[in-house]
Amino acid sequence: MGYQPLEELLPKASMSVYRLVRLASMRATELATTGVKLAPGLADQKLATTALDEIRVGKVTEKGGDIFTEYQEGKARKNAKS
Repeated sequence: MGYQPLEELLPKASMSVYRLVRLASMRATELATTGVKLAPGLADQKLATTALDEIRVGKVTEKGGDIFTEYQEGKARKNAKS
């Protein structure tokens, strides 16, 4: 398991450990369902670690209590064009 620096992760979750854990767990669930990774990582890396990496680099954010990812944004644009 890789080291995840809290000083970089907490500002992404409004300085709340609860929000950070919730955001990471929701993204890990989405990763398990879709399999679409937004940040490069090791192939054998666990989903929770991948989710935290994506949060750290800004690919996953929280808006209105829900997670928002670049993957979802791309799907929304594709559906709007259809």
